[in-house]
Amino acid sequence: MKPRLQTDFQAELKSDSLAFALLGAATAVVQVRAGMALPQALAGAFANPAITPQARGAIQDVAYRAMRQLGRSEALVAAMAPKAPDPLVGALLAAALPLMGAGEDGPAPYEAFTVVDQAVTAAGAHPDTVRAKGMVNALLRRFLRERDTLLADVLQQPLARWNYPQWWIDAAITAYPQDWEQVLAAGNVAPPLTLRVNTRKGTVEAYLELLAQSGIGARRIGPSAVRLDKPVGVHLVPGFDSGLVSVQDAAAQLAANLLDVQDGMRVLDACAAPGGKTGHILELADADVTALDVDPQRLARVRENLDRLELSATLLAAGAQGRDWWDGEPFDRILADVPCTASGIVRRHPDIRWLRRKGDTLQLATLSAQILDNLWQMLRPNGKLLFVTCSLWPQESEAQAAAFAVRNRATRLDAPGQLLPAGGAEQDHDGLFYALFQKDATDVKDA
Repeated sequence: MKPRLQTDFQAELKSDSLAFALLGAATAVVQVRAGMALPQALAGAFANPAITPQARGAIQDVAYRAMRQLGRSEALVAAMAPKAPDPLVGALLAAALPLMGAGEDGPAPYEAFTVVDQAVTAAGAHPDTVRAKGMVNALLRRFLRERDTLLADVLQQPLARWNYPQWWIDAAITAYPQDWEQVLAAGNVAPPLTLRVNTRKGTVEAYLELLAQSGIGARRIGPSAVRLDKPVGVHLVPGFDSGLVSVQDAAAQLAANLLDVQDGMRVLDACAAPGGKTGHILELADADVTALDVDPQRLARVRENLDRLELSATLLAAGAQGRDWWDGEPFDRILADVPCTASGIVRRHPDIRWLRRKGDTLQLATLSAQILDNLWQMLRPNGKLLFVTCSLWPQESEAQAAAFAVRNRATRLDAPGQLLPAGGAEQDHDGLFYALFQKDATDVKDA
């Protein structure tokens, strides 16, 4: 039976306690290790009506920290425990250790002895962990006593040092022999909260002034991109609910401008969910936009985002590798944000590294090639197709773009290519790839 967040035997835990958050996060870690994506695992935990917004935020924070440092935490547990603990016990330890300075995900947010006390309390509140209270206490206290020695030993292991599976580490070294350490390290740091200012409703300068008046520090890091100095809850962001801004990484904000959409154009945003790029396109031009996504539930998020922005598009629940949904009228612009391993956005989705397998790269690259070839047939002569992927692996990005150009005799235009994940004063973005193609009017294949 899957661990549950709160049941009758957990009623003794206060929902605003660290013990409650640790147990909720541990439950999510177990589910990720069983193959479930972290957002879905947390959604199950959050379904309990007893959970307050404060508790939700705490559980999410602890769970994401645990995912970013899972390799190191599991190596520490293996070094200290005489035998492998039960899954929920191991997950509880993996949730606690990063809060005690075992990782590199910023400063420890709690006093170490508070974490020990609350982890033991959490262990005592669940039947799958109650017998391990003593072990949880002993291991966490041992870590406090021997922290430097234990870390020095386990950091000899690549898994513990980098917090990625070995195949992922090897792939990064192969693809980026000069930058692989930077690439891996970027995924172990909590991402910033970056906003896109809706230029239909205001300017970046005016919005920065609004933030300053609200006591929120921020700076501009792109044409419409504003990064907050410290993340806050999305509904606490001034103007978010009224559509003044949207949450979108600075790298993802490049797409709409690269597509060069003009008023009156017919535009397809394929694989559109959750709709950030769809909204940005409509903020920049009065275009006839069709947003396509195979998942009706994810497509509903596109509608929610567009409604908040007071924008409209045609939404279709269909796969981009088919054409049953197409009316036969070609598009002037196509945005193809194709399926991939998402290796470039792992700092935002740290569970991806533990869920992906080495063979996924080829499988997803094959699917993406089929989608790109299919979409190309729907593009008008002289039209442009923007190929986007949030992968770091060349098989899904540059190699894919080069092969596509050859197969379809497409003219490749200027675009950023591979962006490596980066953080800093002037730029802070995920690892996306961009390739822009134009269809020559004299070289059009039959649709």
